[in-house]
Amino acid sequence: MQTICVYCASSSQVKPSYFKATKRLGKILAGENLSIVYGGGSMGLMGELADSTLAAGGKITGVIPRFMCDVEWNHTGLTELILVDTMHERKEKMAMMADAVVALPGGCGTLEELLEVITWKRLGIFTKPIVIVNLEGYFDALVTMLNRAVDEHFMRDEHRRMWEVVENPEEVLGAIRNSDHWDSNARNFAAL
Repeated sequence: MQTICVYCASSSQVKPSYFKATKRLGKILAGENLSIVYGGGSMGLMGELADSTLAAGGKITGVIPRFMCDVEWNHTGLTELILVDTMHERKEKMAMMADAVVALPGGCGTLEELLEVITWKRLGIFTKPIVIVNLEGYFDALVTMLNRAVDEHFMRDEHRRMWEVVENPEEVLGAIRNSDHWDSNARNFAAL
């Protein structure tokens, strides 16, 4: 395991506790010499993740569409900044660079990234661990919905193993290391 993809918010208006948890995650991953890939933003939890990782001596790569750089949403002090043309290309690049995905609280962009990578895992396109950091119960409704999808036979019971849910950043690495093995054979039981 070398690179962790982190999905998180660009909003600067979120709870201070989310900023503190994001800062802890950046320090934890940097302290384990793990590189981070994220959406390249400078604001909100995205900016906090980058700043805390860099302050702890870590490496962080941003992947961002050119149009976001045009309006100066990008972080200017990253280890590396990769420019892409589209949001689709951004998501694919981030996921393919990653040895695991971690989702912190965020809005529709974060939710969309998380659900897409779960879909890719179901289809055997992405086979790495996915960890949802359920800070203060933020993802409760989403986890309930995912479980309901299984309960109502939109997914198989095996699909519950596609993600791990933890309560804080300190549990992330353990969840990654202990996640169930998943491989491209998952597409053989993707359909019901």
